[in-house]
Amino acid sequence: MIITGPAGSGRSTATGALEDLGFEAIDNLPQSLLPHLFAGPRIARPLVVGIDPRNREFDVGRLLTTLSEVVACTGRTPALVYLDCDPTILLRRYSETRRRHPLSPHETPLVGISREIALLAPLRERADVLIDTSAMTPHDLRAEMGRLFGDEGARGGLAVSLHSFSYKGGTPDGVDMVIDVRFLKNPHWDPALRPLDGRDRAVQDFVAADPAFVPFHDRLLDLLRFLLPAYKAEGKSYFSIGLGCTGGRHRSVMLVETLAKSLAADGWQVSIRHRDLVRAEAAAAPGVKVGSL
Repeated sequence: MIITGPAGSGRSTATGALEDLGFEAIDNLPQSLLPHLFAGPRIARPLVVGIDPRNREFDVGRLLTTLSEVVACTGRTPALVYLDCDPTILLRRYSETRRRHPLSPHETPLVGISREIALLAPLRERADVLIDTSAMTPHDLRAEMGRLFGDEGARGGLAVSLHSFSYKGGTPDGVDMVIDVRFLKNPHWDPALRPLDGRDRAVQDFVAADPAFVPFHDRLLDLLRFLLPAYKAEGKSYFSIGLGCTGGRHRSVMLVETLAKSLAADGWQVSIRHRDLVRAEAAAAPGVKVGSL
């Protein structure tokens, strides 16, 4: 496994969590040495390698080429895990710690954050697993790593990730399937429900009352129950589905919450990401203003 992401996103915490789960962990390895890890005796346990722009050899194109070389050498494709984080939250973390950003040691942290996000964009797009740490504490992130890559994952389980999103902000990167739920009645037009989101019971009841909801939900759940075992049998380790509505606040969030409970009850490893709720919460956070990145 290769783990990367912007400085401040929790990379060290995630790597440490994997080490506690039994992975051999190597952090900030020079890229030129990566192929040599697999040239010797067979590695007996899972391996996680942290790579980031702090290293003078860092080059996105070269890293993607190296991943292909590892596949040729081992016959296995390394999973690329990207820790994502809202720039506002990254800036807050740097403000709290008063650390210098590695890509802007003599400039403001915002400059380094902007540079790093742009530099890592191809890796974010290529990632097999995208974990948004914006709303996570270190404890939350460690728990998420355990949920995704713990014993069940080591035995060949399939990790399922459900994403809610707003079509106004574009479809999320890296998802395997996208479902449009904008045909359902929109709680936004009810003044009492507008400030709430799909995690609130009143919004869930409103969406569930739409005559189209139950047949749609049941058919989608049946489809996933058919597909997920097939993907697992094929050897796929991760499957992500995005559910989108107009604002990414009500209908898509409600569907993600509902489907996640059903799939978890079926025994699947399920994680949730509400992209636009996290963005809205970060934008509303007091004391931090972020310019254009």
